[in-house]
Amino acid sequence: MAYEPMDRMRFGKTTAGRWSALLLSVAAVLLLSSCREDMHNQPRFNPLRENTFYEDQRSARPLLEGTIARGQLEDDSLLYTGKVDGKEVDQFPFAISAQDLGRGHERYNIYCSPCHSQLGDGNGMIVQRGFKRPPSYFEARLLKAPVGHFFNVMTGGWGSMGDYSAQIPVADRWRIAAYVRALQLAQTATPSDVPAGTPVAVHATAQPGSEVNIAEDAAEDKAEPTEAK
Repeated sequence: MAYEPMDRMRFGKTTAGRWSALLLSVAAVLLLSSCREDMHNQPRFNPLRENTFYEDQRSARPLLEGTIARGQLEDDSLLYTGKVDGKEVDQFPFAISAQDLGRGHERYNIYCSPCHSQLGDGNGMIVQRGFKRPPSYFEARLLKAPVGHFFNVMTGGWGSMGDYSAQIPVADRWRIAAYVRALQLAQTATPSDVPAGTPVAVHATAQPGSEVNIAEDAAEDKAEPTEAK
């Protein structure tokens, strides 16, 4: 029984230590919970919101001079502008395959045919309902235009046509340009434009959605860059 007071003292210290640890844990949890930031209350500025921290009071900041945003290097002038030395070119930045031409056909029907029609004559459904008629792809001016011109029109717009750079990726713009050239060849190509040994299917009149073998074969052959041959 001589050790009983000592045991009680040790027990008291142990219990006090446990309570202290528990209280510290509770305090830490409460402290952390008070610092929580819900996703609906993010520390950010809404578009065009005023920010008095900057002299011009704009929260949206311009890019620093000499910096390029990730994914926006665009160091290939031909691919991203359709131009070389500031002039529109009549060549593609990559070889156009049958699959590319098919993709261009699909994208053209989605984004271009409502105004330009599936034939490319400028008499699309929107035009038939009163919208301003775009030029036909078979005008002499556009028959002579380089493919870089069609790419640039999709990129920056032309006249009453707005740009489609946000809707159509760069590669698809080139594929659509290739299909536009195929539509032109459908009206102007001759059997001599088709590679030797390729079967030629002659159509008296091109219809929307019809397969124009002359045009697609000739376009695919002409669309390949010189270095790709």
